[in-house]
Amino acid sequence: MLSVIHAPIPSSARQPAAPILDGPHRAHGRDETIFDQDAPADRVYQLISGSVRTCRILRDGRRQIEAFHFPGDVFGLERGATHRVGAQTLGQTLVRVMPRAALDALAAERGDVARRLLELTTDSLRRSQDHALMLGRRAACERVAALLLDLAERTGAEVLLDVPMTRQDMADYLGLTIETVSRTLTQFQQDGLIALPAARKVLLRDRGALEAMVD
Repeated sequence: MLSVIHAPIPSSARQPAAPILDGPHRAHGRDETIFDQDAPADRVYQLISGSVRTCRILRDGRRQIEAFHFPGDVFGLERGATHRVGAQTLGQTLVRVMPRAALDALAAERGDVARRLLELTTDSLRRSQDHALMLGRRAACERVAALLLDLAERTGAEVLLDVPMTRQDMADYLGLTIETVSRTLTQFQQDGLIALPAARKVLLRDRGALEAMVD
């Protein structure tokens, strides 16, 4: 029988409450597909290391990134028989793969697992609501600031962010063009809010100002 392992999560990082099950590990390189949109949803995945994006391809061919996932996150949970989104890696990634039927059976037997799954689902719903609000109500600068702050919170970074996603990933998540994302980051740098020491690094120089922007 599968067993639940409660892995320690740093207090500085905000992670969804999630069951961690015994199961095979699978390694992926950068930009590899873990599962496709509309593929059978017969497995659930937990991120051990690395990062993942989940996204939908719209009818007109555009890509909408639904979420970014970091170590500790569980993804691929679906109510239906197929995946609503596809999942691709952002870099070298290690995931634990769990059969959905085994997870369902364990949740039926173990109340603690069922509660953790409910917490996970609630957290995912909250993130989806926040994302929808951001896309519908926030200006470009507020969206970029919110993404930087969320990344800092979820990874436990205080000042220096390791940014696993590309500018295009950021744009497809924020509902902006890549030019707008790049222009906004440059403006933040000129205003002294951030520094861009490397392509995938962001230094938060004035976190308070960024937080005030999204309040």
